[in-house]
Amino acid sequence: MTHPAGFWLRFGANILDWIIINLPLIIITGLITGEFSEENTFVSSITFLYVLITPILWKGYVVGKRIAGIRIVKKDGSNVHIGNMLMRTIVSGIAYALTLGIGLIVSAFMVGLREDKRAIHDFIAGTYVTHAKPDEMEPLH
Repeated sequence: MTHPAGFWLRFGANILDWIIINLPLIIITGLITGEFSEENTFVSSITFLYVLITPILWKGYVVGKRIAGIRIVKKDGSNVHIGNMLMRTIVSGIAYALTLGIGLIVSAFMVGLREDKRAIHDFIAGTYVTHAKPDEMEPLH
């Protein structure tokens, strides 16, 4: 694992994603339905699909991570696939829900304090977040 990305950069990338992707979705959906909420089924579904599929199609990037210069990769440095992203989003989401959010707080500390900067969802999915661009990484076999 090379050039892991730390807490503040990952946090900032998530904020950028929310501003660039979620906020316009909330506004557009709200103007159409009158429901200005992130909890709207349409907004939640599009956001889920965006987080699940975009890193697979875009070599580990989502918009916020691309702007921040970081991306999600498998532990061996290769690109993520649907299995990794399902584990990272659904299974880790269940784990965070079952721990009533405590797992999410623990994950934040893990990213901030661990040398490899991996959170619980990274361990579940076999991934990490790196500064390395796709052409800078050679998968380890």
